[in-house]
Amino acid sequence: MRAILTVIGTDKVGIVAGVSRKLAQLQINIVDMNQTIMQNYFTMMMMLELPEEVDFEQIRKEFRTVESELGVKISIQNEEIFDAMHKLG
Repeated sequence: MRAILTVIGTDKVGIVAGVSRKLAQLQINIVDMNQTIMQNYFTMMMMLELPEEVDFEQIRKEFRTVESELGVKISIQNEEIFDAMHKLG
């Protein structure tokens, strides 16, 4: 199953490393990634490959510490839900 993870916050050293480290600890693979900095705001979107039986609430709970440490907002959604919410039409 694929999921979309987004990170938004004030730019600072270590955001990509912190998020990637947590994903590695959770055995979640990064399939694709895009990031940008607009003025002083950091945004990143990652496509992830997860096991079918994944518990999104548990992953969200795991990332609360990362959010606090880095001062960012992290969201994760099933790719199908993300696509349905962001379809133009």
